[in-house]
Amino acid sequence: MKPALAILGAVVLGALLAGLWPTDPSAVDLGAALAGPSSAHPLGVDQQGRDVLARLLHGAQPSLLVPVAVVGVSTTAGALLGLLAGWRRGAADTLISRALDLTLALPGILLALVLAARTGPGVAAPAIAIAIWLTPPVARLVRTATRDEVQRPYVSAYRLHGWSSPRIAVAAVLPNLAATIVARATLDVGRAMVALGSLSFIGVGIQPPAADWGAMVNEGRDALQAGVPLPALAPAVTMLFVVIALGVIGDAIGGRIARPEVER
Repeated sequence: MKPALAILGAVVLGALLAGLWPTDPSAVDLGAALAGPSSAHPLGVDQQGRDVLARLLHGAQPSLLVPVAVVGVSTTAGALLGLLAGWRRGAADTLISRALDLTLALPGILLALVLAARTGPGVAAPAIAIAIWLTPPVARLVRTATRDEVQRPYVSAYRLHGWSSPRIAVAAVLPNLAATIVARATLDVGRAMVALGSLSFIGVGIQPPAADWGAMVNEGRDALQAGVPLPALAPAVTMLFVVIALGVIGDAIGGRIARPEVER
């Protein structure tokens, strides 16, 4: 897990310190187009003469922050829906489950394209679509875990102490599901990053001249055909390592966080 944390920490630090890099990520210098690595441009420049490292650092900000925000929304919504369905059962469970099944039938990428067609290119439509796409799996996971938790003796003990059902669900059951929820959220950040990067690659997400890893891969295709791989390879490899790191961290969280102690 330590190498994964080191990779993720390095990328986050780079995003935070991107403003200190002396080169403007949007500065165009056609005379230096596709120049190789140098002291001034450690990763070279792209087909428009823009510094690849500067764009990689500045692109880390939306490439990380937007997926985290999306997963924050999807995890919160999914956890609350799953908790309600698993606790109440009956009509509430049936209604929520059918709504989740309907949502699962809508592919996230397709939904993003439909929303973008109505609202225009930008980060809003892809973010909303991916949040909707990621919510049902979280809700299903929490629903199943909640149904198991309500059978445990501590829930009956809280009832005997006079706790209301909402208080038991939120204050006692939900914390016991924290490991599962956090592990799922960590993995979902990687999923959201790939999905949003794919949408930026096809021109639906963040628009030029703003830097974004998915858009950088798309912009680097011409350089790749010209035999200069770094403009496309640098963002692609960075995204790959971040997604792998998130997967390793998510698996570790799921396996290492112990069930919290509860009153008996």
